[in-house]
Amino acid sequence: MAVNHKNTALGMADKILLKSNPNGRKQPVNQLNDMNAKEWIVETVSVWVQKGLGKDHKDAQIEREHPAPFSYQDVARLIRFFTKRGQTVLDPFVGVGSTLKAAAIEGRRGIGIELNPKYVALSKKRLATEIADQLYACREQEVLLGDARKVIPTLAPASINLVVTSPPYWNILHKEDHKAKQERLENGLDTRYGDNPADLGNIGGYSEFLKELADILALCHPVLADGGHMCVIVGDFRDKSRYHMFHADLAMAMENRGFSLKGLTILYQRHKRIFPYGYPYAYVPNLHHQYIVILKKL
Repeated sequence: MAVNHKNTALGMADKILLKSNPNGRKQPVNQLNDMNAKEWIVETVSVWVQKGLGKDHKDAQIEREHPAPFSYQDVARLIRFFTKRGQTVLDPFVGVGSTLKAAAIEGRRGIGIELNPKYVALSKKRLATEIADQLYACREQEVLLGDARKVIPTLAPASINLVVTSPPYWNILHKEDHKAKQERLENGLDTRYGDNPADLGNIGGYSEFLKELADILALCHPVLADGGHMCVIVGDFRDKSRYHMFHADLAMAMENRGFSLKGLTILYQRHKRIFPYGYPYAYVPNLHHQYIVILKKL
């Protein structure tokens, strides 16, 4: 007789998430989120397929203004899993507000910090237009202009339930490759974050960049509630002939700063175009995935 492993797994999850009280009634013991067992187990699969609205969708036009946007639909999955409704999410590198849009739709309060005034204005515009017809959206979304190094310490201790962000990838955006030329330069879109010396994208060396990023993320430790999580969406990259395992380097750096690595989720970017990198001389991969580095406050 064939066994339905999916149904078996869901049945086990139901037993794990439920216990009996002295009266024999089952009570949920889920303290992390508002999911039932069936919803929970799907989110623990270690490979996700990135979702997006498509570049021609009316609600994707502000997102495209940023040189390295990420899908609010993907961040919404993290928010649903690592918070409950009414809790607070922080993004220290909010860009054009994907995290805040996701938080609003999912009924969570959001705080976003952004160094570039242009992107602060776009975030506010996005919140004003793209969630206008969302009847149950949480309107408590705050966009703060400033350097995360200075803003994070002003937040109340233990006031944040989840930190989720996609930080700058060093100075990789300064390299105008096939993709940048065909998809951004020809359309008059930004190819880098900005010229502010405080921008992590303008740091010269990789080691210095990694330390500075980890130090900024570590500032979130006191403002994160006990047992709270941090999800950092990053991708590995090449610099000339050197391949940097950015996700692993960052995870190790954060484990030395009061966080425990709980796991990785691979975000498969199925929609990305393919370019002839390295042809016909050397192997250079088309990187079509990112990592979600999942950390927990110790």
